[in-house]
Amino acid sequence: WLGPIAANADLTIDSSDLSMHDLARQVRARLATQAAGNLSLLFQSFGFKHGVPVDADFVFDVRCLPNPHYEPELRHRTGHEAPVIAFLEAHPEVAEMFESIQAHLQRWLPRFAEGHRSYLTVAIGCTGGRHRSVSLAERLAGLWRGVRNFTVSTRHRELDDHLTGAE
Repeated sequence: WLGPIAANADLTIDSSDLSMHDLARQVRARLATQAAGNLSLLFQSFGFKHGVPVDADFVFDVRCLPNPHYEPELRHRTGHEAPVIAFLEAHPEVAEMFESIQAHLQRWLPRFAEGHRSYLTVAIGCTGGRHRSVSLAERLAGLWRGVRNFTVSTRHRELDDHLTGAE
């Protein structure tokens, strides 16, 4: 029934895996950004084993990077935590991947903003969505926060769903 309406929508949010609080946050962030004339950037981490986010505009696969999951002392930590970040920073290929993604975004995000887009989702995926993707999404978001005409938020699908009890 809603197919014809959805086809004409300017904004689509897949609410399948969102709590009502996360959905409300996304709606507020996206609508406030539209009113301000800014481009809303959502940096979302996810685990490929749980599926690619259907509403992502850019998807970057970081599964080729060293995986903290295989280090027993890091397995139960997340990409927010200093030991995981230090592990990743110790590998030059992580910095190369970060620079490559950042260069792509620097080149193309201004074009999307000029094209009157109001929102854009950058999804970073690793196997489980707890370590590499979280760390890189946070680091990228940190670079884009404060950039004029961009409003930045993050979502860590596998971590957020774990915290809210969603499966």
